[in-house]
Amino acid sequence: MKVISVNLNGIRSAWKKGFQEWLKKQDADVTCLQEIRIQEDQLTEEMRKPDGMTSHYRYALKKGYAGVGIFSKNHPDRVIREFGCPEIDDEGRFLQADFGPLSIVSLYLPSGSSGDERQQFKYTVMDLFENWLEERRQDGRDYIICGDWNIAHKQIDLKNWKSNQKNSGFLPEEREWMTKVFDELGYVDVFRQLNQEAEQYTWWSNRGQAWAKNVGWRLDYQVASPGIAEKAIATSIFKDQRFSDHAPLIVEYDNNL
Repeated sequence: MKVISVNLNGIRSAWKKGFQEWLKKQDADVTCLQEIRIQEDQLTEEMRKPDGMTSHYRYALKKGYAGVGIFSKNHPDRVIREFGCPEIDDEGRFLQADFGPLSIVSLYLPSGSSGDERQQFKYTVMDLFENWLEERRQDGRDYIICGDWNIAHKQIDLKNWKSNQKNSGFLPEEREWMTKVFDELGYVDVFRQLNQEAEQYTWWSNRGQAWAKNVGWRLDYQVASPGIAEKAIATSIFKDQRFSDHAPLIVEYDNNL
């Protein structure tokens, strides 16, 4: 089972840069999209049925903003588009597809980099999502939560960690929260389970020479419950072609949908 997570920074922009052709070659079972920046009436037929796959979207109320999606070879048994909190649902930040005992989520946690108000909103969403994670531990299902979490967990996860300790995305409170997700709630950072190397980034600022110099951050994750995490056998970050300011995160699991 191959699962891809990618922040597209606009699905129409990524489509023009060859994302659709690349995706066909990947032959992934499930692809989770974040920051699609589109409304339903703007979707092309190819976006509705990409290479014969099913597509499901959760749009933000605000046009040209946020939004998430899931493409899958098999039709899900159930699709959940409501997280249950207006703070998250109105911005199109959560979408869940259930396949038998496995749930795959496309998640787009907010960034707090534009100011204090959005940082406080980020903390609110983090608290709400922590409660959701805690509740899901008890339901007997496996979960893979794909997405842009907008937090670099450890020093190894961004190039310039020393100068970013007071910046959103690497604040002590954010990093502690990620540690709690892994160490206390028991979820697994699947990429780090398989790859402990430095300079493994998924996002690069468009400023300066960040991409060329690999001055990046690892903001994109596949966070899984322990049962399915144990079945992860390979992972990679695709950087041979650029579709947005994020790179696709790919994980293969010894599991069938």
